[in-house]
Amino acid sequence: MTPAETAASAAPTGHRDMANALRALAMDAVEAATRGHPGMPMGMADVATVLYAQVLKFDPSWPEWPDRDRFVLSAGHGSMLLYSLLHLTGYPGLSIDEIKRFRKWGSKTAGHPEYGHAPGIETTTGPLGQGLANAVGMALAERLLAARFDGIVDHHTFVIAGDGCLMEGISQEAISLAGHLALSKLIVLWDDNQISIDGPTSLSTSEDHLARFKAANWATQAVDGHDPAAILAAITTAKKSDRPSLIACRTLIGYGAPNKQGTSGVHGSALGAAEVAAARQHMNWPHAPFVIPADIQAAWMATGARGAKSSAAWKQKLATLGTEKRALWERMQAGDLPADYAGAFAAFKKSLAESKPKWASRQSSQEFLEVINPLVPDLIGGSADLTPSNNTKTKTLVAVKKGDFSGRYIHYGIREHGMAAAMNGLALHGGIIPYGGTFLVFTDYLRPALRLSALMQQRVVYVMTHDSIGLGEDGPTHQPVEHVASLRAIPNVLVFRPADAIETAECWDVALTTRDAPSVLALSRQALPALRLTHTDENLSKRGAYELMPADGAAKVTLIATGSEVSIAAEARDLLQKAGVPTRLVSAPCLDLFERQDAAYQQKVLGPNTVRVAVEAGVRQGWDRWIGEKGRFVGMTGFGASAPYLDLYREFGITAAAVAQAARDALA
Repeated sequence: MTPAETAASAAPTGHRDMANALRALAMDAVEAATRGHPGMPMGMADVATVLYAQVLKFDPSWPEWPDRDRFVLSAGHGSMLLYSLLHLTGYPGLSIDEIKRFRKWGSKTAGHPEYGHAPGIETTTGPLGQGLANAVGMALAERLLAARFDGIVDHHTFVIAGDGCLMEGISQEAISLAGHLALSKLIVLWDDNQISIDGPTSLSTSEDHLARFKAANWATQAVDGHDPAAILAAITTAKKSDRPSLIACRTLIGYGAPNKQGTSGVHGSALGAAEVAAARQHMNWPHAPFVIPADIQAAWMATGARGAKSSAAWKQKLATLGTEKRALWERMQAGDLPADYAGAFAAFKKSLAESKPKWASRQSSQEFLEVINPLVPDLIGGSADLTPSNNTKTKTLVAVKKGDFSGRYIHYGIREHGMAAAMNGLALHGGIIPYGGTFLVFTDYLRPALRLSALMQQRVVYVMTHDSIGLGEDGPTHQPVEHVASLRAIPNVLVFRPADAIETAECWDVALTTRDAPSVLALSRQALPALRLTHTDENLSKRGAYELMPADGAAKVTLIATGSEVSIAAEARDLLQKAGVPTRLVSAPCLDLFERQDAAYQQKVLGPNTVRVAVEAGVRQGWDRWIGEKGRFVGMTGFGASAPYLDLYREFGITAAAVAQAARDALA
């Protein structure tokens, strides 16, 4: 036998049987589905058993317990490990029938864990490395809330990550940030099985991950991943560290399948009937598929029941909070905005209508935050090293630092992907509304995490400035032309491109009051004139598009524009009106919201008896739906260039004269 098999065979009978129950459910479910990933669940069963049976603080009868330990299965392809754990410990909704329905339509046991499908699934994982980076956000959230609510926030975040998670680039961003902030309650259990889909990891990597993590200010250990005593000792040591911890757990992938363990053949394929039978014999598991003996089931259920006492004690602690502080805690946990938010927003918006400032929308965003941040302590801001450009830091925000988590502003460093995934973790943890900034062009660097924000329906606000060729001299590498269109293509993402200060405030309001979707605020570098000249209590941006300026007379043309191009379209409207062509102007700060409106409202806004011209300093993709076959589009057909922004608009033909001519062509 290998050293790992020798250690496992010497493990206490209770542990061995409990771990084998996980292995059996994993191989049986994958076999029934005819596809899946049995290797990781079988290989990490010993680690998971120690974690859940002896370490993890959780209560299946109260899955949302705010002070529970978080467990993230970053290697989400091994989802049957998580499903088996949740089923065996008594989480509601994950019956043995759900285990049998693994990967079937409508089941809670999807191929990869999906947040919201069942209690106990803390985040959606599968894209490797995302879960690890989410966990950094969760661990950071714990520290931030502990600094505000001393005594009732004190828990750990545990991660099971695989070789693939550590190969993905996002892992470096995540571990670097966690080490810099010394997130000591973050513990990563690395499934060090040295196997990937193609074969041994030596085909593609030769990194020393322990040295890598140590260089990033992590504590590191290496253990036999099939030795329960060694695993427990390592976790115990890690919990005492003043740094985040990596525990390299050397395992055999597919442990228990005698002919396939330790090979890539067990990674992502069902074992097959013959190997399943051999595994049952090898593990001394003579039970039928999906059958867990009563004594082993009882041992697992006792593990789950253990947390009820701890959660009850926590409730008593919560009751000792003062009335005001407890009310704040409960509001933040519920995700509600404070009672005085709406009034503050309305007053700010009214002041803008009176002062009519000519601000870049990135400045308008900052001015909104200056008013709102003091009222909403749950707002945690940040930027990927572009704070002065994104205008995301306000006067009342103090930076979060190693050892001091009383602040509310995070310097994420040049780690856009890690920032976005950490913000997902902050939101998923609860009690926090995260926002973070970078340039719009760098949504390319964070898109996978933004997609997961949308998939998980998380309120995460992306403040993306320098939104077009209007940023000027930095040139085409920094000028986003396809990005707004590509972001609109992601389901359940609200992409906002406000035209002036009032629209910017309104878009922020929608972002904060929308609890089931992320928002992207695409904001300008250049100053934008005030266009909404009269005050209205209604948030006009909430419906995505609206008539900003009516036609003088029976309209023949409808101009539809977003962001900085609305003012250009307004000039074009004036040209057309003076030429005797009655023209309407529609501002469309969020086409995603406009798409949700009923057909009658859409037709009213679009002008059914007019020709339509869309104006946006980006590519045309997505606009034909709104302008129709006879419509025209004024925008970009390629990449930008390096020059002052007014020169760029002229050279690329995004001018009032060009818009007016496009309308005349459409009429002709």
